[in-house]
Amino acid sequence: MDKDKALVVFQGTNIRRTWFNDEWWFVAVDIIKVLTDSKDPTGYLKDIRKRDDGLKKGWGQIATPLSIQTTGGEQKMLSD
Repeated sequence: MDKDKALVVFQGTNIRRTWFNDEWWFVAVDIIKVLTDSKDPTGYLKDIRKRDDGLKKGWGQIATPLSIQTTGGEQKMLSD
């Protein structure tokens, strides 16, 4: 596995990441899952975006689709 796309484990949960523009980028849904222990982290993220005007407005600027290694192979990921 490419070390620049290796999973990192936090509190027993895999967090997908990739090295991009000299910094680590993480999959937002994976971070939300760890921090909130939500059963539906994708829905949780959608609710946050609906409630926060600043996040909703800037989402396209901060959520960049990147190639992430998944159990099904490499995929372009954008959590929405």
